[in-house]
Amino acid sequence: MIRTVAAVSTAAMIALMVGIWYATMNTSGDVFAQCRASSVAGGAGAIGGPFELVREDGVTVTDAEVITEPTLLYFGYTFCPDVCPMDTARNAEVVELLEERGIMTNPAMITIDPSRDTPEVLAEYTDYLHPRMIGLTGSEEQVKAASRAYKTYYKKQPAEDEFYLVDHSTFTYLVLPEHGFVEYFRREATVEQMAETVSCYVKQS
Repeated sequence: MIRTVAAVSTAAMIALMVGIWYATMNTSGDVFAQCRASSVAGGAGAIGGPFELVREDGVTVTDAEVITEPTLLYFGYTFCPDVCPMDTARNAEVVELLEERGIMTNPAMITIDPSRDTPEVLAEYTDYLHPRMIGLTGSEEQVKAASRAYKTYYKKQPAEDEFYLVDHSTFTYLVLPEHGFVEYFRREATVEQMAETVSCYVKQS
């Protein structure tokens, strides 16, 4: 009887250990599983990828030269009347809060209005928001390629003069140097919420 109980206990312990192992392995090796606040159809690998754009100092750069730190990447434009200034200012606040916690990150903005957003225009805009914010522009083709990679949407509204607006999606993307895209944030995300999520990813990377 004692042997039977011991055998059952041993079997139960083995089953428990197997269950724990299976649950751990069942995350598909996702080291960021505990950090994820959103889900992406097709997985995180479906978003992001290489790009080549013109930095605000006039130098043509690749994504590898831009994403040298954990980066909050936003697609917007400088003539945007309300949404873009609010989103990019929030992203700059996130960067400041993270720096206070000992985590260095960078904010970046890829313009979706390259005809107006020259490197000089972007430099003035981003420098006002944060000294480390990176502004990126390029040809129409270069910007479209980056937008397609990150699955963003934008469309220029018809206008008879230069004061046109551009409809666009408003996600902010967290991109890590060694991993690429890992997370996105909606407009409703607060500074504190974003900082907590970014902190988790950085600690797990």
